[in-house]
Amino acid sequence: MRRILLAFGQDLLALFRVSKQPHILIIEDEAAIRTGLTDALVYHGYRVDGVADGNQGLGKALTGKFDLILLDLMLPGASGFEICDAIRKVDREQPIIMLTAKTSDEDIITGLSLGADDYVGKPFSVAELVLRIKAVLRRARTIGAAQTIELGNDVTIDTQNLRGTRGLEELVFTRREMDILEYLHVHTERPISRDELLNKVWGYDRNAAIETRTVDIHVAKLRRKIEADAKTPRYLITVRGAGYRLMTES
Repeated sequence: MRRILLAFGQDLLALFRVSKQPHILIIEDEAAIRTGLTDALVYHGYRVDGVADGNQGLGKALTGKFDLILLDLMLPGASGFEICDAIRKVDREQPIIMLTAKTSDEDIITGLSLGADDYVGKPFSVAELVLRIKAVLRRARTIGAAQTIELGNDVTIDTQNLRGTRGLEELVFTRREMDILEYLHVHTERPISRDELLNKVWGYDRNAAIETRTVDIHVAKLRRKIEADAKTPRYLITVRGAGYRLMTES
């Protein structure tokens, strides 16, 4: 009887360990890349599902059971852009990292504009990808901002429900966009550098050598939402040589 109970306890412990492993979905049609990523991520302690077809990948992504989605852009069936857009229409908190050609600025801008959290350019190192995955997965909502952010007399933002209004226009935000706004709102007294945002909002280590335009592109997205004229911002301004600052008064 004791042996049975011990074996049962070991099975429960093993099940608990598996359930605590972050579950990642890879949507990538190149078999060599998909297999290589799967092997590398399993080695680093993740549970991984791999899908080659865009339509199949979208179906799995919409189940909401994955902690992170690695999404290639050029796929048979539904494209990575279509998948990202469809996910964001039903889930604004699902972490998504795009896999894209390093030189394709247009793809990067489009993907981040559709709501991806970050991107990794091909070819990429497994070390860099794992670093970014860890950063996205450990992001915790510890910013502690107020539930409502008011900018001037025309912008009101509900941080809990990822919504807001600018005049009569309704605004919808992703979790990443709201995290940026909350952090800037907590520190309105000073400009916030790109490196600080990468560290505090994205979760990247300050010593990590990260080359990314994701901060600038997310700021541009936010300006198109909260500013009457994104080219001449009143609220989310750039402080030359210092970073970005959120001004609550216009």
